[in-house]
Amino acid sequence: MPNSNLYALLIGIDCYLPNQLPDGSYYPRLNGCVRDINHVADFLKVKLKLQEDKIFTLTASNIGKFQPPEPPEKWPTYENMVTIFTKLTDIAQPGDQLYIHYSGHGGCAKTNYPKVKGENGIDEALVPIDIGNSTARYLRDLELAKLLERMVEKGLIVTLVLDSCHSGEATRGNDCHVRGLNTIDTTVRPTESLVATEAELIQNWEALTTPETRNVSLGSGWLPQPQGYVLLAACRRNESAYEYAFDGKEFNGVLTYWLLDSLYSLEPGLTYKVLQDRILAKINSQFQTQTPQLQGEGERVVFGSDCVSLQYAVDVMKVEQNKGLFLNAGQVQGLRQGAQFAIYPYGTTDFTSVKQPLALAEITQLGATESWCEITEVFRKEPIEQGSQALLINPKFIKLVQKIRLFSKTENELPPEIYQRQSQAWQTLSDAIVTGQGWVELASDHEIANYQITLNINGEYEICDPSGTPIKNLRPALRFTDEDAALTLVKRLVHLAKYRAVQQLDNYYQKSKFSGSNLALTVELAGKQIDYDPVEEPLPQPISDPGHTPTVNVGEWVFVRIRNDSSQALNVTLLALQPDWSIEQVYPYGGANFITFYPGDEELLPLHTNLPNGYQEGQDIIKVFATVGTTDFHWLELPPLDQPIMAMSGKTSGNPLDELLGAIASEQPPTKNLELMRNPVADWITKQVVVRTKLT
Repeated sequence: MPNSNLYALLIGIDCYLPNQLPDGSYYPRLNGCVRDINHVADFLKVKLKLQEDKIFTLTASNIGKFQPPEPPEKWPTYENMVTIFTKLTDIAQPGDQLYIHYSGHGGCAKTNYPKVKGENGIDEALVPIDIGNSTARYLRDLELAKLLERMVEKGLIVTLVLDSCHSGEATRGNDCHVRGLNTIDTTVRPTESLVATEAELIQNWEALTTPETRNVSLGSGWLPQPQGYVLLAACRRNESAYEYAFDGKEFNGVLTYWLLDSLYSLEPGLTYKVLQDRILAKINSQFQTQTPQLQGEGERVVFGSDCVSLQYAVDVMKVEQNKGLFLNAGQVQGLRQGAQFAIYPYGTTDFTSVKQPLALAEITQLGATESWCEITEVFRKEPIEQGSQALLINPKFIKLVQKIRLFSKTENELPPEIYQRQSQAWQTLSDAIVTGQGWVELASDHEIANYQITLNINGEYEICDPSGTPIKNLRPALRFTDEDAALTLVKRLVHLAKYRAVQQLDNYYQKSKFSGSNLALTVELAGKQIDYDPVEEPLPQPISDPGHTPTVNVGEWVFVRIRNDSSQALNVTLLALQPDWSIEQVYPYGGANFITFYPGDEELLPLHTNLPNGYQEGQDIIKVFATVGTTDFHWLELPPLDQPIMAMSGKTSGNPLDELLGAIASEQPPTKNLELMRNPVADWITKQVVVRTKLT
């Protein structure tokens, strides 16, 4: 629809007023929710050129005072949230797009609607700033469903993102925070809804729920299966949604961070399902107990509408030899110091038709509306002139060096004989860290850790993610009193650092610098089969997928479909990241480095599922690489945990991708953070799928 518009409703709550509940618990203040909202607004303004008057916000910032600095009419109270939902529904016209993003606490309360949920039922809810007041109300699931139903009924194209959870366990230390509270609020509150009458809310809920959707515990848990809109939720109903300082300084919601990281690579044709696949892979590489959920119209194209522009370029106003490039963009467009631009020739409007930019530039002097950039890399001989186009890009990094925190437990948490020797264990482990060849370092008090080390009640070392959740399948157990236990633990940490570097390696949306055409690759799970005879045609059956991480039984076959959707040949390699922390090239079989797929070539690959002895469940990540050139991905292979790692070095061919792989495979990391691509035009692409295997 050429006359349609995009509107955004953004709600972020860091400052919760004193919110003690009847059981003595309370909703703690957060640190990254308003930042989430600001970053989403920046994306909408910079990438999609959305005007300020089409962005509606409610925020409560945490500046360490009793109240947030925003005026009360901008606070995310129940009343203000209902009002702004209603206002936006009234303003938007049929065919318009609505993007709704909530970052804050999610909560559970005794139901207001026992007729549909039973006397002991629970309402899932968004938690307003003032919920500690007994007269305050949650925005409950039945109300949210009705607000969305009105939008859909009007013909609006709705996307809802909820970066919160229903309940959350406490985390260890301050490396991350949870956006939820592990309690059910029984406070007696007003039952009258400002959204609709009780009868209308119940009627709408019953229309949405079917025997198949009444039990949504395996899904997001917020709403029944959405009809007419997309819901992206931070986690499953029984999981926690975290916020974490990815840069070591500023906290962001984990879902929001990886959502924006993916959206900055946005190209035409990206669907919400592909977007969610990437977000899931990124989050699970750090937080194994947070599984983002996609419900609704997953095949819908992200921001797919004629009204949305997917490229954002600014003019080069001046070119000066000593000062660099002067751009007509700055803080008001959401730019930050260090933002990078690809510089294209004057008059460029279709950036996909240009094989390679003229150069890369980086902001060195950020102004309100204008900025100076320094040219950091030159690709072509043509001069940069006034009127050249500067296209914002989003550089990506892999953290090679992992920060480790030694987390001490209290006297009440450990047996006396272990507690008394805890400090000695940490000293021994600290001394052993130097054997990690630079892949692991101790985090200082002011740094955010990638892993936490604790002792359990048996005196065994536990390696935990930033939330303090022990990582599964690290076997055998290591008692701190065992011979060389500290050295073995460090070797495990190095192994995990390399495994995680490969896990994070991605390049989803790229264009060949040789042909100028887009590299396009389909990688998807085609189904499973209990028995498979290679002589016969496979008949894969659909895999139930309630949590977007399909589960299969040991011994079953899963089938991965790979198709080259590009206009040029691609060399394809498949790696399996396995539950025993090994990485193995499983396609092509034998010693070959790749199989060439010509345009349109497709193959259905059968993979037999298994688990190491003693494992009850595990996760396999099937990672597919497709390259224009010839590359050896054997460099990335790892043995199972605790087996010697064969370091590879000195084999780089000058190919940037080979050098990148060599850095991951090297005995010592060449840098703490590996920049995935400086050149926005590259010649490789990767996709992945995840399968969870269980022992029946």
